[in-house]
Amino acid sequence: MQPAAPPRSPVATASSGGSRASKPGPRAVLALVGMLLAGLIAPPARAASAPSEIDSPPRARRVVSMNPSLTETVVALDAADVLVGVDEYSARLEPAVKGLPVVGGLFNPSLEAVVALEPDLVVLVPGAEQRSVAERLESLGVPVLQLPNITLEQALRSIEVLGARVGRAAEARHRVEQIRAAWAEVRRESSRRPRVPTVLVLQRDPLYVVGQGSFIDEMLRAAGARNLAAELADPYPRAGVEWLIAAAPRVILDATEDAEPPETYWARWPSIPAVASGGAVAVRPDVMRPGPWMDRSLRALAATLDRARPPQPQRSAPPPHDAMTQ
Repeated sequence: MQPAAPPRSPVATASSGGSRASKPGPRAVLALVGMLLAGLIAPPARAASAPSEIDSPPRARRVVSMNPSLTETVVALDAADVLVGVDEYSARLEPAVKGLPVVGGLFNPSLEAVVALEPDLVVLVPGAEQRSVAERLESLGVPVLQLPNITLEQALRSIEVLGARVGRAAEARHRVEQIRAAWAEVRRESSRRPRVPTVLVLQRDPLYVVGQGSFIDEMLRAAGARNLAAELADPYPRAGVEWLIAAAPRVILDATEDAEPPETYWARWPSIPAVASGGAVAVRPDVMRPGPWMDRSLRALAATLDRARPPQPQRSAPPPHDAMTQ
């Protein structure tokens, strides 16, 4: 049976009713890493993938970005001047877009606010709710570019496609080359050490973890982890504490934004090896965002994993030769 989709956490909108704030739920946490979970719910209506979209795309000059990873990409490629509006999370996370009109939350944008900005392109990550938004915008004559980013290759592709659309194709290719080179280097470095059994936690209660098939799973493997939740198949499955205890991770990477520190929270289950060895540690949620800095993100994740690794047992020195002959 597939795990139930996590409940939506309310987010602020650009409607006249003002903003509503609430403690981030699993969807809000995943929104900070690029709406990856939302992208798994339904296939995109029209996701950019054809080479021609990179080779000769129409250049966009008035862009509304409805995803923080895509906003970050536009800014990183030195094309922030084309942005005329962003989603609420982009406005919170990216200083370069401070002051731009906010068109609403990731899951409940205001179509009226988007249309009023007269964009020649709206960019978003496809998913069930975003697909509906895209269809409605296109019915109003607003061009929409959907860029999936579940896997590493999709995320890299989105950088190249988006870079071409905002007139920064060369810069985008260079950024992707740098990301690929950094990932190859980290893989080489981590291959010299034993893989450490690891679980990456996205939310504590209920427990959501990183499973198999996402770019975060790829990050864990590249950094030298053995992702124990890969056995759960889904990219972002709901698990239980009983499963976590049985899985016996040596490291718990806690990407939640809860006030209670990981070492204190997970101490409730002292039988977990990661708890016993001090391997339950925090990892910043932005490290897992599939944006233009995935090279830095992987290095940060690898460094955190190395600090959390349990110490390797020391090999005893062989006895002296003369002792062996007596």
